[in-house]
Amino acid sequence: MPYAYEKNGAAIYAESFATIRSEAKLDAFSPTEEQVVVRMIHAAGMVGLEEQVKVSPGMVDAARKALEAGAPIFCDAYMVSEGVTLKRLPAENDVICTLRDPSVPGLAESLGTTRSAAALELWRDRLDGALVAIGNAPTALFHLLEMLEDPSCPRPAAIIGCPVGFVGARESKDALWEAQPVPSLIVEGRLGGSAITVAAINAIASRAE
Repeated sequence: MPYAYEKNGAAIYAESFATIRSEAKLDAFSPTEEQVVVRMIHAAGMVGLEEQVKVSPGMVDAARKALEAGAPIFCDAYMVSEGVTLKRLPAENDVICTLRDPSVPGLAESLGTTRSAAALELWRDRLDGALVAIGNAPTALFHLLEMLEDPSCPRPAAIIGCPVGFVGARESKDALWEAQPVPSLIVEGRLGGSAITVAAINAIASRAE
């Protein structure tokens, strides 16, 4: 027997976002923040996620201005970097993940940390004014904060900090929110991941409605 289901892509899209906006608690967010949070909810398939999203004032505007000025996007995982919709980027921005650089395993061993964390050391020369997106590894977010404690380390324009997991995810995001080295966005607790992080990047880049 044929199944009865919606087959019109435009109708699915419209109904999905109408459902989110009717069910989610979005009053705490500014109009620009709301655009991003709605996309994150859509990516997670989870109304209620908005109650765990925290956005520092001016974060979305800072990230958009950085991208419009040509800043690169640094990602901790290829699941994040590969999800960025390049045609949405306002200035053909570079999207960079250094996890597979051949120097990373040795660097991780010398630093006594994970490869995900060590790969961030390769960002230093282009980190100034960049958008950083951590969507996988808590160790990467912790290492980023350690890097930014060094006054000589360049500062990114904004940080999306949404690592996921059961070990260190909550703590790394709490540490980012407390330190606030630059305007930041986090998802509190264990939730996070590549899809949510990519949704935030794409929404910021495309000025999603």
